[in-house]
Amino acid sequence: MCHVIVTYRSMLWTLLSIVVAFVELVAFMSPDWLLGLPRPDPSNKDVGIREYRPTLGLYSRCLRIGAHGVGVSCGPYAGTFGEVASKFWQAAILFLAAGTLVLGCVACISIFTLCFQSIKKKSIFNICGLLQAIGALLLMVGLMLYPAGWGSEKVILFCGMEASPFRPALCSLGWAFYAAIGGTLGTFLCSVLSAQAEIATSSDEVQEEIEEGKSLICLF
Repeated sequence: MCHVIVTYRSMLWTLLSIVVAFVELVAFMSPDWLLGLPRPDPSNKDVGIREYRPTLGLYSRCLRIGAHGVGVSCGPYAGTFGEVASKFWQAAILFLAAGTLVLGCVACISIFTLCFQSIKKKSIFNICGLLQAIGALLLMVGLMLYPAGWGSEKVILFCGMEASPFRPALCSLGWAFYAAIGGTLGTFLCSVLSAQAEIATSSDEVQEEIEEGKSLICLF
């Protein structure tokens, strides 16, 4: 029989697990990892007075297009994985993609923990917490590899000749990089909260509710 168990700690863990997975996915796909070297805005008649900044992501970029700068073109700059800006970014993509995939799987599983709290007498919360810790480590490695690729030709074109590993020169970090960091920290927090969720759903109060024959148990 399925017992739907809802506690504030289990719900907090479930919601946060979904949020961090979504944040990491959006950050990974975004071109806003680096804000490039300021360039004259072709949409302004007084060239040089107004500027815009192109953006560069792990595998995509955004640039103004058209003679008058009437539009923005965003898309992959690399046709194949081998054309990614640097070997460090290629490794970063692999680690970040693997970490995001793990978080996505855990986010899906977390929804079912409302009804199933164990598999073959092993707590789903503990299993998911371990997976989240592994996912967070993968993400952390990816984020550490990312700035090592700032010395590539692609980054130098965007950020100036002084760009080098761990030094973006005239570029600045975009929101996607900070979102990825926040998502990674949130993932570590989720791995800790998973233990609290397991404790909450296996407490004496929950067992008493189950013995009374209730199928929907809400404890806050």
